[in-house]
Amino acid sequence: FGDGAGAAIVRRSDGKRGILSAFMRSDGALAELLWRPSGGANHPFSLPVLEDRSTYVKMAGREVFKHSVRMMAEACDRALDGARLTGADIDLLIPHQANVRIIEATAKHASVSMDKVYVNVNRFGNTSSASIGIALDEAISTGRVRSGDTVLLCAFGAGFTWGSMVVRL
Repeated sequence: FGDGAGAAIVRRSDGKRGILSAFMRSDGALAELLWRPSGGANHPFSLPVLEDRSTYVKMAGREVFKHSVRMMAEACDRALDGARLTGADIDLLIPHQANVRIIEATAKHASVSMDKVYVNVNRFGNTSSASIGIALDEAISTGRVRSGDTVLLCAFGAGFTWGSMVVRL
């Protein structure tokens, strides 16, 4: 895992730029495949909690991989459909940077070639909820995308939550 933060300022757009479509979903039925048993108001931090390691993230890796690929694929499909676009219309796919295998599987499903996929997990690790914001900032700063480009953002997280957005910069 890495560490980082990301933020975006979103405002109304009357032109061709902005959010073209968005899709979000959550389903707690599979939450115990990727979770932290202790923490929060129900299980506050204490010495016994520290000693039993229940503050550590628990993950069933193979199951999480399977569900994350399926859910990110669904999210990409729904956002592309909502924008009336296909993977061929996307200038850059910025997926959650969990690991390269999930990124490659998501790109393949969305019919986006890997040369149009932003990857930085190899440099920063999995920065969790910050990964897309960091990657988008890098893509803009390095000129990988510019004004007028169409970007597909796609994420998956613990709980489970997943979503996507098509944005024209």
